[in-house]
Amino acid sequence: MAVFARPRQALAIAGVLGLALSVTACGTGNDKKSDKAGSAECAAYEKYQGHKGKKVTIYSSIRDIEADRLAESWKQFEDCTGIEIDHEGSGEFEAQLGVRVDGGNAPDLAFIPQPGLLKRFVDSGKLKPAGADTKAMAEQNYSADWLKYSTVNGQFYGAPLGSNVKSFVWYSPKTFKEKGWTVPTTWDELIALSDKIAASGTKPWCVGIESGDATGWPATDWIEDLMLRTQTPEVYDQWTTHGVAFNDPKVAEALDKAGQILKNEKYVNGGFGGVKSIATTSFQEAGTPITTGKCALHRQASFYANQWPKGTKVAEDGDVFAFYFPAVDPAKGKPVLGGGEFVAAFADRAEVQAVQTYLASGEYANSRAKIGDWVSANKKLDLANVPNPVDKLSVQILQDPKTVFRFDGSDLMPAAVGAGTFWKGMVDWINGKDTATVLQGIESSWPK
Repeated sequence: MAVFARPRQALAIAGVLGLALSVTACGTGNDKKSDKAGSAECAAYEKYQGHKGKKVTIYSSIRDIEADRLAESWKQFEDCTGIEIDHEGSGEFEAQLGVRVDGGNAPDLAFIPQPGLLKRFVDSGKLKPAGADTKAMAEQNYSADWLKYSTVNGQFYGAPLGSNVKSFVWYSPKTFKEKGWTVPTTWDELIALSDKIAASGTKPWCVGIESGDATGWPATDWIEDLMLRTQTPEVYDQWTTHGVAFNDPKVAEALDKAGQILKNEKYVNGGFGGVKSIATTSFQEAGTPITTGKCALHRQASFYANQWPKGTKVAEDGDVFAFYFPAVDPAKGKPVLGGGEFVAAFADRAEVQAVQTYLASGEYANSRAKIGDWVSANKKLDLANVPNPVDKLSVQILQDPKTVFRFDGSDLMPAAVGAGTFWKGMVDWINGKDTATVLQGIESSWPK
């Protein structure tokens, strides 16, 4: 899902000053490369030299202020290497990328958020395997959990870039303090807290899964999170690849576990209505009753930080913050559901490989993080460079050695299921259809 960023004037001013300093230190594109290489600020880019005057095109779904931040994040790399990066963002990225590739107009690099889409381009022979330098950089900076999503038939195609954490529950620290409520650390504690809040006369949960043509996707995240909490990571992997059928009892267990909350009239839907109101409540508005005390809990990803009403303080001691969606059995590790994009190459020219390698580096991750509103699973990312408290919490979770990360399941499944019958099935389930019927319908739709 899209990340809606908050503009920050002070950050923008700092960015302009930083760019001015970098241009002064590194020189302009007309300066000699030796002058650039000799400056202290450009020392980190020495390994990428030798491509002055070359252009690398990038295509992604990143637009508006986020695209401006991208340009700022690699500006010093451009100044110090002489490589020009030409980025284009599109709201129709997934559909148009295929059109461009098939039409012989592929970008040099693309930021692909769906491993299934990446595999499709590999299977059609369009993607280029990552070079040795990119592979080595990625293996230094990312866990094996992440790298497997851009590895197809044993061949590595590109490192992750940005990330998001979906295993969060949003709440009001101020309200919790006033009421004497404690942040739960297990599933049982989460249910006990929900019962306590419900007994006080407040619906504990607010939920919304309406999202236009994508209505239903927030509910799939619930099921994926609970598949990771009721089953092993290996079973989760088998489920996303149809090694475990959609109507398997293991999947039914996860759906019914989610139903303890989502289909409980005592728990939902604070500020909106009963259970069925979940299907017509937009995901953007779903958590906002927390700010008026009409509900207390809202399960949604890190990027929901940008959905709160203007003036809402998002911090550990603020109006709203988030805690980790608790594991059912903490002894089995810390399962985390998330997403992200991968830097995949349709060309293997030396300058393209240089940019692909740089984007996998710790230098890039820290450069982008300093600008704000960004999360990465890069191990070299320094928490001190992450200004947003929810982003900082996300990075801490991703860097925690106990974390067992798994990618959003619906993004891994064939589109007809993951972005089709799974979404629709969750709407039907919320509206009263039973678990067995819903799961059988999704199972029957899996491509043969």
